[in-house]
Amino acid sequence: MSVMSVLNQPASPEERRRMIRRRALTAVVIVLLIGIPAGYLVISAQQSRASGRDKEAESSVTGLRDSWPSKMKRRVFEVPIPAGSTEVAYFETSNWKTSRLYVEFTTSGTGLDDFLDDVGTSRAALDAADVTIGERDARTVGWTFPPGRDWSATTHRQKDPRPTRDITVDLTDPAAPRVYVVSTATP
Repeated sequence: MSVMSVLNQPASPEERRRMIRRRALTAVVIVLLIGIPAGYLVISAQQSRASGRDKEAESSVTGLRDSWPSKMKRRVFEVPIPAGSTEVAYFETSNWKTSRLYVEFTTSGTGLDDFLDDVGTSRAALDAADVTIGERDARTVGWTFPPGRDWSATTHRQKDPRPTRDITVDLTDPAAPRVYVVSTATP
């Protein structure tokens, strides 16, 4: 029997099943080794793109955003907004030298006391008829502090790298004080 005659013989049913099984196993292995990582890369790329769009949208905002800053921002800039506060808005600026978080909110009298206590100060530290937020910072977010309102303010300074907070409070309605904060961090 020559080699050619062996090669031209039809395969037995057992050999054919084994060959089909081997090819199916090879196809499954290829899908697992190539298909799953490729699918993961596609999903990861879409998530990364969506995250980039969110960050781009946030950084392109000019002026205050009508929402609460993230817990991380509140923690980094040490701005503990009291629970139950309303009309919360914020804006963040950042460059190589300093980062600032501008926050405004309306709270209750107790909420103001809690906020000042959490910041490390009290109502006694508020200077009546004073505004500690400078014109440049006020212009950045469109704040105005007109005369005829019951303004009180303080600046809470801390050692670097902890932020310094300029706090101005409108106490015209003592039951619902409006708080303005500029927290400046220098890395």
